[in-house]
Amino acid sequence: MPMSKIETLAKRPDFLRAARAGRAPAPAFLLQARKRQADEGVDPDLVRIGYTCSKKVGNAVARNRAKRRLREIARAVLPLEGRPGWDYVLIGKANDTAARPMGDMKQDLSRALQKVHR
Repeated sequence: MPMSKIETLAKRPDFLRAARAGRAPAPAFLLQARKRQADEGVDPDLVRIGYTCSKKVGNAVARNRAKRRLREIARAVLPLEGRPGWDYVLIGKANDTAARPMGDMKQDLSRALQKVHR
């Protein structure tokens, strides 16, 4: 599969639309995914990804660490397995996102992507 161009979600409405769409739980995070509509004015070849961690994950230091880990697995997996025209949101989980080994998290993301694309 070709490498997809990846862009980061920044606007709240994009996160809210993803929250209403498909989801796939994984041990260390929750993946939300939605196929964008053609009329949204976004490059249809883009894969867009957002990251979020609530205060349940911990203080600012813990949330930032969790988001760094989520960004790292997305950087490794999404260019190969993300689908153009889709938006994804990774949501960190308290304790689990920081503790799970990175290799396992990458495999979890692959499985979660396969689930939402079914």
